[in-house]
Amino acid sequence: MMLLYLYMIVLGVGATVLWKQKQNAKSHSGRPLPGPPGKPFVGNLLDIPKVHSWLRFKEGADGYGPIFQLNIAGRKHVVISQEKIANDLLRERGSLYSSREYLPFASGLLSDNLRPLLLPYNDRWRRGRKLMHQLTATTVVTGYEPVQDYESKRLLASFLKAPRDYEKWFERYACGVVYRLGFGRWIETGQETDFRRIVRVGKEVERVASPGQYLVDSFPFLMNLPLPLAPFKREGARLHAEELSLFRKLQQDVREALERGDSVQSFTRTFLENQKTFRLSDDEAAYVIGTLFEAGTGTTAAAMMSFCLAMCHHPEWQTKMQSELDRQVGDRMPEFKDIPNLPTVRAVIKEVLRWRPVTAGNVPHQLTQDDTYQGHFFPKGTVFHANQWAIHRDPELYPDPENFRPERWLDPSFPTYREPLTQFPNMHNYSCFGFGRRSCPGQSIAERSLNILTARIAWAATLSRKKDADGHLMPLPLYDYCPGFNVQPNFFEFDVIARSPKRAEQIAAAYKEARLMRDQILT
Repeated sequence: MMLLYLYMIVLGVGATVLWKQKQNAKSHSGRPLPGPPGKPFVGNLLDIPKVHSWLRFKEGADGYGPIFQLNIAGRKHVVISQEKIANDLLRERGSLYSSREYLPFASGLLSDNLRPLLLPYNDRWRRGRKLMHQLTATTVVTGYEPVQDYESKRLLASFLKAPRDYEKWFERYACGVVYRLGFGRWIETGQETDFRRIVRVGKEVERVASPGQYLVDSFPFLMNLPLPLAPFKREGARLHAEELSLFRKLQQDVREALERGDSVQSFTRTFLENQKTFRLSDDEAAYVIGTLFEAGTGTTAAAMMSFCLAMCHHPEWQTKMQSELDRQVGDRMPEFKDIPNLPTVRAVIKEVLRWRPVTAGNVPHQLTQDDTYQGHFFPKGTVFHANQWAIHRDPELYPDPENFRPERWLDPSFPTYREPLTQFPNMHNYSCFGFGRRSCPGQSIAERSLNILTARIAWAATLSRKKDADGHLMPLPLYDYCPGFNVQPNFFEFDVIARSPKRAEQIAAAYKEARLMRDQILT
């Protein structure tokens, strides 16, 4: 029986790939895109590493140009490495380029077609997006600033006391903001059962949903294998059941609080009070809000870890931020109202996201009908990768792209400069948040979280590389990042010193006061 199944697999692979290659061959009109030659049956599948594939895609762009094609087991994939091309297709032609490829493991087993990130461009996705937009629109996000204010003050107090635990503090900051907004609950210790569950499940989902992790996503017919030959089925079902049960519990807790009359404002409460308007089932909404939490936590924390790495390698920009802050706010802790007057702070954190994008490979888009672009023909079903790593290294738009240069947002000689500096640089439509109709809906919240925390850390402390016993700077890699869908620097040590004893005292007092007033936020 085992040999029979293996024989069926071989036949299935061959038949599937040959059929897809025949379908692609029908793309008779238009000039073919350049791209690397593939191997029989699998095409370029084996050429794509499971870890940091965007680096390989960047090498492809260096050799084949800003748009090239790959054959992934008979399916046509196109890699975009220039922002103009990405905007032309994914933003300007969003009605055609906004779907997702169905992945049997990630979309099906892991998500049961509920995860908005992986849904095709259909009615369920539109209904979920409507809820997301209402919760994260620029017209409402200023109302969330008190939560970000409290959590950033708490982070400063912890960061100065125990800087070596920076990963924990950044994770708690990012999670604390979205947890309170999503479910109306504060994180007290970081050890609460529900909180640890959602962090653990989120990291598991991120691990298994990374491109190329499961062969079944390249060869869907493997779903026909019996369970003993398909252990991925058991893993996907287990993770989905755990995630869904957690999302349901968090939603039910808010529902019960609402019935008791003691619930506070939250995303979940907004949904429950307007469920008929949104036309979403409990599970659909639970996934919309639950995955907003998953998306908003890892990305913000990872960006701030890259900020620390950048400051260790480029202390001159830390000094420039501190000078700007001293001029604008003096000894007063910076507030949200100060952000328009802090262009250097905004330039530094925006450059961090260009230099070390969190979702460096982006989430691929799928074309829903035949199309042509610059004389090239794309058949329906073509998958498009907007490779952020390469897009952010386009030398025409970002001169000297490998180096950390925030002045590209502040100096009129750079193509990315815009005025007025009270408004620019900002992150509106920034490519690090994706393109078109599939761009990150929470980017306005993320921008505020990053801006205020960057300003307050620079105002409060000086970050620097560790030195050895002889006073020499210890080695610190420029690129030593973890694997995964969202990436962050692997643990590294650095020094954090309060800029003055007075500021350390101010931080402790500000957090103490904020803690006393916390329960009046968003009541």
